[in-house]
Amino acid sequence: MRKVIVSTMVTLDGVKENPHHWSFDYWSDEISQYAYTQLFAADALVMGRVTYEGFAEAWSARAGADEFADRMNSLPKYVASRTASRPLEWNASLIQGEAPAAIAQLKQQPGQDILQYGFGELTHAMIQHRLVDEIRLLVYPVAVGSGGRIFDGLEKTTLKLLETRHFNSGVVALHYQPNL
Repeated sequence: MRKVIVSTMVTLDGVKENPHHWSFDYWSDEISQYAYTQLFAADALVMGRVTYEGFAEAWSARAGADEFADRMNSLPKYVASRTASRPLEWNASLIQGEAPAAIAQLKQQPGQDILQYGFGELTHAMIQHRLVDEIRLLVYPVAVGSGGRIFDGLEKTTLKLLETRHFNSGVVALHYQPNL
């Protein structure tokens, strides 16, 4: 069975919003290699509409720039949305019906990991339906004081620490398994 891996950047105070305002100062070759390894271990992306729209705009503009951008652009994307009405572009398909059921079916198919970037309503639904195999947090050494936090609105969720990794820039990767 394929694994669903959720990967997101977060501040020390748990804020997920606007990483472009606080993450770039800490980016490094080490983090680039980490991101590369993670992306190339997956053969599909699952995302909500907001992440899809932001990623489609950013990554499609980088087509041909490097292996990472080409991989990001070439992977099939499965998008959960209640509001998208037009056909999707950027190698994406709209999930038909209930997202948790569709993602459970994707997990049953042969292949590599299914990767989700970000942490929002779709992530919460996948956690509640016990579809997430691993949560990978890149915790940045900055606090922003306010903004949407990754677990806002989610019922109590216990996690088992699987791995930690410290980067020279001060960023820490924390890998957790939701306790099922």
